[in-house]
Amino acid sequence: MIQNTIPELFSDGKVVFPGKTIDAAMLPWYEHPAFKGVLLKDLVTAVDTNGAFSCHVVKISKGFEVGEHNHNAEWEFNEAVEGCGPLILDGVTHSCRPGFTCVTPPGVPHIVSAPYEDICLLAKFVPALK
Repeated sequence: MIQNTIPELFSDGKVVFPGKTIDAAMLPWYEHPAFKGVLLKDLVTAVDTNGAFSCHVVKISKGFEVGEHNHNAEWEFNEAVEGCGPLILDGVTHSCRPGFTCVTPPGVPHIVSAPYEDICLLAKFVPALK
């Protein structure tokens, strides 16, 4: 039996909607447009939900970070599934590790760093990222 990491299970699994199933392995990884060393895979997009929400696998490579930023209109819900590192939310540092969940309201600055090892998050946005 092949052991899969939790990020592999999400990035290679299935996304099921009423009336359709998407093979997540067929969805492309792409570089974050603003942050080097960060890869994204869109599991659920604004198109899929009429803009209601979106869900993305986020891989932050060791030595990189999703630098300080905020979202104007979206709530962000991050679930750490692999790796450990600091997450700074509105100036307060937290230990991001598997099982850690962070809820970020619109306009609140946040950073996720991977100084020790790769980090993988499931990032959900309401409303969806465009």
